This record gives sequence, structure tokens and C-alpha cells, in this order.
Amino acid sequence: MSEPYYITTAIHYPNGKPHIGHAYETIAADVMARYQRLRGREVRFQTGTDEHGLKMAQKARDLGQTPRELADEMSFSFKNLFDVLNISYDRFIRTTDADHHRASQAIWDAMEAKGDLYLDRYEGWYSVRDEAYYDEKELVEGEGGEKLSPQGTPVEWTEEESWFFRLSNYAEPLLELLRTSAFLEPTSRRNEMIAFVERGLQDLSVSRTSFDWGVKVPGADGHVMYVWVDALTNYITGLGYPDGGELWDKFWPADLHLIGKDIVRFHTIYWPAFLMSADLPLPKKVFGHGFLLNRGVKESKSAGNVTDPMELAETFGVDALRYFLMAEVTFGQDGSYSAEALVTKVNAELANSFGNLAQRTLSMVAKNMAGKLEAFEPAGDDKALLAKVREACVVTLPQEFEALNFSVGIEAWLRAVFACNQYVDEQAPWALKKTDPERMKAVLQTLLIAIRDLAVAIQPIIPDKSTAVLDQLAVPMEQRDYAALADESWFAANVASGRNIEKPTPVFPRLELPEAEAA
Repeated sequence: MSEPYYITTAIHYPNGKPHIGHAYETIAADVMARYQRLRGREVRFQTGTDEHGLKMAQKARDLGQTPRELADEMSFSFKNLFDVLNISYDRFIRTTDADHHRASQAIWDAMEAKGDLYLDRYEGWYSVRDEAYYDEKELVEGEGGEKLSPQGTPVEWTEEESWFFRLSNYAEPLLELLRTSAFLEPTSRRNEMIAFVERGLQDLSVSRTSFDWGVKVPGADGHVMYVWVDALTNYITGLGYPDGGELWDKFWPADLHLIGKDIVRFHTIYWPAFLMSADLPLPKKVFGHGFLLNRGVKESKSAGNVTDPMELAETFGVDALRYFLMAEVTFGQDGSYSAEALVTKVNAELANSFGNLAQRTLSMVAKNMAGKLEAFEPAGDDKALLAKVREACVVTLPQEFEALNFSVGIEAWLRAVFACNQYVDEQAPWALKKTDPERMKAVLQTLLIAIRDLAVAIQPIIPDKSTAVLDQLAVPMEQRDYAALADESWFAANVASGRNIEKPTPVFPRLELPEAEAA
């Protein structure tokens, strides 16, 4: 049996259509899920939408809809985007799902049984946009002197009866978790959360009475759960909590919660405290990635620079978008993107480098060898190239992907592509056709093996394009995982069967900027 692996994104708040940040996080999680599957692990991948809370209720009211109507409409737009982006999720969860309401009430009951919930009155600052409470000392002053959250969002003074969670009881266990484990990465986020806990934890208001769009608090009429109790519970809802069962036994605790840096507190302070209270195992790792900036500027509706990822995918192609986002930005840090940068990078690295390598090699095999592979013994230069490609594909790329260093792993892969192109230029198989046909065959077949390795390794990033290359190489489906990188039986089988390598169809066409972007 393969080792199980459970990965989640944050569930996305659907009070508006999905933006490039939603695509970025979900693509990254999909890359990790695909990578783990190629390693032979049994993967469970969950994403979805977080549909409750005051922000959704207010947005629906402004649009003249019910909250459920808005949730249905917006949740569909997220699921549709993720399907277009080739996201290989196993469950798209919605917090309006019936089993999620049941799971949320079950963890509430467990925390209450522990003695960690009590009824009192909340008076303090609340950000509707963040769905977060803030202490006075956390607030910042806006340009007009108004009070703002640390994220720069408006806050309002709130007074209402509320259930409270005894978060203050968990300061020491949380500090031990953060200080002595790799529970939270990158290190900068971990240091921020350690400092937050060290400043002192206040008990957390975990119910609201000023609106009713949420999971009902069991046994407390008029109270709905604070949206983050509800939202965080989705990670265990999807595995069958509270009933348990095969999914629960196999996949909890989660191997990785992949989230944005702005919600690290909720996932590394509140969530582990809730789980400790309910006597449930803690997730193994939380990773808080950075933001994507539009030409170096944070996106906002008021600035008019919000990017629709569906438009990018339709204009440039899904795999081109996936490659650019994972290759361009150091994962964990903020990064910048633009249509111009996407076109430049994808053309240079996929079309001109890997695409051209595959196209001209397969074309020369089809033309100069009648498409027929022959048994051969790699010479010194051939062995050196294959060793360099194997090092990148078998060692460096997997090692960096495991650490979520996607751009570093892609750089190693790209260096191997460059090495192959340099080998082509140095060996000049077009010239060898006249002077040494047998050597030409060895060179071309060495390249076929290298291209196979490169296409297998990069599958998590560009799954469709990799599949197209592997199809043209006639690599069987069962030989497309990472374990098969050392297995050349596909090559020997083609030699033995006499199967022809057909004239290839170009896989990586060059991209062009739309006229509006190029102007």
C-alpha cells in the first residue's frame, strides 16, 4: 500500500468571482498533489468554498439575493475555474454542505465538553472583510485617522452576546508546537506567530447573534458559529468527521494545509487550539505563501487591476499559465506577474527550449531513421548528458518540490533542457547523417530518452503538454511515474516491436500578446 498524503487549500470566500490569487494557491496545491501521486503515494486533495459569515450576508443583501443564491452562483464559478485549470481535487467542499454543518456542530460539542466554551458578551473591533476580531493595539490608523485592521481593512465596534473559546488556555502548547516543530513554514511566518502568542492570547469570540447566515450553535438559539470555526472544520468534514471511517483513518492528520499568508493566524493559532480542545491530532504542516502582485501592485477593484484567471487561461493556455505562475515566483514570497512576462517566459523556456528540443528530435527520428528505434550503447557524451538529465529529474526537482520550492525545481529541470539543446548543437546529428549515420542514431535516441525523462518529471506543472510529448514517444501510461525514470523498458519495447515514431505535432506553439496588451 502506498503512503497516504492529504493536502488542502484554504477554502475560498466566494463573495466575488475568483481572482488570480485563488488560481495561484490552487495550482500550487495541485502541483504538490500530482507530484505526490507520481511518487506513488495515495493522495487526497481537497479545495472548496467558505460560504457563511456576515460578509456573504451583506453582499447578498446588496445584490438583492438570498445568501444561498449568492453562494450557489459564486461557488459554481470557483469550481468551474478549477476544472478549467485542470485541478485534480478529490473533493470540492462547500460549507453549506449538510455533512459540514454536522461536523462543525460535532467539534463544537467536543470543545464544549472539554469546558473550553462559555457564554459572555463581546465588545471590541471586528473587520467584516477579514471576518476577524482585532485588539485595539493591533489596529493601525488610516489616512483620514480612521481605525483599520493590520490588513488595512475597515473595522467596526461590535457589542453582542457571544460564546467564547478559552484560547488563553492554549498559549503554552501552541508555543511548544511553533518553537519545536516544522509545523509552520516559511520561517518568517513562524516567527510572526510565536511573537503573536508571546504577546498574550485573549479568549476568542466564536458565535454571532447579529445575523443568521451560518452554522447554528447547538443548544443556543439565535447564535451562529463564528465563520472561522465553521471554515476550519472543513478539513476534517471531508474525511468523514465525526463518524470516522476509511478516509479518516487513512488521511488525518493532514500532511499540508496550503494557505495565503494573510490567514496564517487562523490556521496556526485558532485551528490547532480547536483541535487540541477536541482531542484530535494536529495537521503536520501549514505553509503560508505570499501574494501575487499585478506588475508589482496589489490588485483591487478600486484600482481597476483585478485579473480574471479564466481570461488568462483562455488567452495563453492552461499549462502556460500553470508553468509561469510556478516558475516565475519563489513560492512563499510575494511575486509579480504580467501578460508580457508570461509570454516572454513561456516562449523562451517552453516553446523555444523544451518544445523545440522535442519537435526537432522527433522530426529527425521520423525523417532520418524512418521512425524506427534501434538498440544502441550510449557513448561518453551520451552517458554524461543522460546523467545530467537524471540528476535534475530524479534528484533535484523532486527534492525541491518536496520542500515547496517549485521555481527552484523548475530551474534545475530547465538547466537539463538547456544541456540537451547544447548537446544537439555540439553533436550536430544533421551533419552526422552524412558522415556517421550510426552515430547520428545514437545521438537522436539519447535525446529521446532525455526527453522522456524531462516530460515525466515536469508533469505536475504542465500535465497536458507533458502527456502530449509522452504520447508521441509512445511511453505506456504505467511508465510515466517517477519510479519509471530509471526504467527504459519502453524504449526496448519500441525497438523490439519495430513501432515507428511518427512525425510529431508541435506541442508548444509560441504565444502572442493580445493587441490590447501589446499596444
